[in-house]
Amino acid sequence: MDKLKLLLAHLRNIKDPKLRTAWAVAITADIAQWVLFPFFAAGAPSPLDDLLDVAVAIILTRLLGWHWAFLPTFAAELLPGLDLLPTWTAAVFFISRSLATDVEPEIIPPGTAASR
Repeated sequence: MDKLKLLLAHLRNIKDPKLRTAWAVAITADIAQWVLFPFFAAGAPSPLDDLLDVAVAIILTRLLGWHWAFLPTFAAELLPGLDLLPTWTAAVFFISRSLATDVEPEIIPPGTAASR
């Protein structure tokens, strides 16, 4: 339950519209693969599932730029059964966490901290 609260707090703090859109695309794709599983399970390679994964990969790459986290995600989406896990959402979570840590901290000159 604490992890869910942490995730929701993380989502509320996202200000970048591209990152918000990437979250929406990833969550929607993962939910669609889970809810529409009978339509995607037509055989070993389902063309609908593959088409959805390729589209999501292209959209997320355009929104967030290329990131190495997309490689294992896309590979997991190609394996039957693993595509039911929220791999796109996990990739966007990982990327957004790494983007948040890339921000340089504010450096306050000595002697000005007491005035704040």
